[in-house]
Amino acid sequence: MERRISYGAEEGDEGLRIEQFLRRRGYSRGCLAHLKRQADGALVNGRARYLNERLSQGDVLTVHICETENSNQVVPVRLPLAIVYEDEDIVVVNKAAGMPTHPSVNNYDNSLANALAWYFKEQGKPFVFRCSNRLDRDTSGLTVVAKHMLSSCVLAGMTVRKEVEREYRAIVRGQVEPAAGTITAPLGRKPGSIIERQVDFDGGEEAVTHYQVVGEGNGHSLVALKLETGRTHQIRIHMKYLGSPLVGDYLYNPDMEWIGRQALHSFRLAFRHPVTGEQMEFEAPLPEDMRRVLGGKNNKGDYFYE
Repeated sequence: MERRISYGAEEGDEGLRIEQFLRRRGYSRGCLAHLKRQADGALVNGRARYLNERLSQGDVLTVHICETENSNQVVPVRLPLAIVYEDEDIVVVNKAAGMPTHPSVNNYDNSLANALAWYFKEQGKPFVFRCSNRLDRDTSGLTVVAKHMLSSCVLAGMTVRKEVEREYRAIVRGQVEPAAGTITAPLGRKPGSIIERQVDFDGGEEAVTHYQVVGEGNGHSLVALKLETGRTHQIRIHMKYLGSPLVGDYLYNPDMEWIGRQALHSFRLAFRHPVTGEQMEFEAPLPEDMRRVLGGKNNKGDYFYE
């Protein structure tokens, strides 16, 4: 992956060291270390410069990112891949339920990483898998993958600062009471399990979920959820703690009558573009299996919940 990004030094940038200028734009220490190792990592007005050199008003600073390595542990595999958006810096994917995000011992060749490795291999491009918001295997919907180390670092910083808006849709059986609210309950590992989590007010990590019922159908409720924190299994545990666990959740509520996986979908992502700063927003419609749970078709054969 090769990328050149140019910035103009304005009046307020006068006298800043190059590294200070870039830190203000979200470059992490790791990004700066990468640029230092590269002979032409930073150019001012077309000439290579050290990162401790100072800028003058009107200078044009060009950052040169050149990555040739691949994720060696990720085998390229031709798999279905629903790309929602792509540019030189990021790719937004609508991940299918049942597809793990990363390869693992039991999922060596069926993950999103495998699919993207194939996608970039077909284009003759190097690929390092850098997923910004990992989804559980059986959670469908939107996830954003960085195409180089800079966009990855900036997105990671935005996530820490809670500047990435994530909204999910979930289905639970019956009515949710109250129909809207905020769940604040710390989460920690369940004793004796390496996978399960639980509400833990003594030693758990902060976890905050905002929810609102947005529809009902077929004896179920469709819930919109926004996260302030991104703990493992946060939505699944918080909804169970509220008394309305997700249907189809084999770990926390094995209610498989209507669906064979947790009825959870990453519906919306909103964030500033890691390079251009442009506000980005994406939505992915509710998948077929979740619409079936809610039931009901109109006279055209379409489900009510799109």
